[in-house]
Amino acid sequence: MSGSRRKAFLVSAALIGGALTLTACQDSDAATDTGAAQSSSSAAPAGKASTPSASATAGGNQGNGKGADATGKGTADGAGSGADTGDGERKSVGQTCGANDIAWSTKSESQAGGYILITAKAKPGITCYLPAALPTVAFGSDGTEAGPAEQSVGKQIKLSGSTAAYAGVNPKTTKENGGKELDSIIVAVGDGDPNPVSLPVGTITVDRPIVTNWHTSPKDAVPVK
Repeated sequence: MSGSRRKAFLVSAALIGGALTLTACQDSDAATDTGAAQSSSSAAPAGKASTPSASATAGGNQGNGKGADATGKGTADGAGSGADTGDGERKSVGQTCGANDIAWSTKSESQAGGYILITAKAKPGITCYLPAALPTVAFGSDGTEAGPAEQSVGKQIKLSGSTAAYAGVNPKTTKENGGKELDSIIVAVGDGDPNPVSLPVGTITVDRPIVTNWHTSPKDAVPVK
């Protein structure tokens, strides 16, 4: 083989080898790309699955945030929905007094034509609240109930230690003769009190009775209609 033909052959072989190498590299790259694509494709469902999970996590965080806000509002609403203090505000309270939480006493007073002063103190070791509502006072076997002597409700009163609350009962508001002759009254802290008490008052005549709200001063508990 002549020198020129040998040179041409080597150049041709080099070109063919380079072409084969390039083709092999391209095939390898294509295979790599295809594999990566397939890998990416096979990983896509997991990626999609993880995306909702992230959203769920974000949703959960948002839910927790809203839940916290709702709790805060609930707490505020809870405080706002407490007992009426009587001055346009509402206040959360502790344990509501029941009749059996209280040491009771009664006294006949001559002011305003005569009435019965009820005094309520918490029993030793008890702290409770008289709600801003009319005491429930009933008379006789038929349960005649005293109506309100005041047009607005009073304030809630915390009973503890020596603190006392007072309510005044006028058993007879009519001027005509007649009525029921009784010697005791039934007192409860609201209509739902499960343990009303019977308090002795001496002989009284009952006809359209009235009762005041609870007060912290006995002079404010005079029933005047």
